[in-house]
Amino acid sequence: MDVNTLRIIATLACLVTFIGIFAWAWARRNQAAFDEAARIPFDQD
Repeated sequence: MDVNTLRIIATLACLVTFIGIFAWAWARRNQAAFDEAARIPFDQD
């Protein structure tokens, strides 16, 4: 295994991680939690 193979594996691992985070962020089941978090700066004590 040479350095180019390791670079390919690292690139693919980063791509899979990015796609996973992207899918998690756009999942409808998370929308309510994100909407609530977006309102935090506007909440009054």
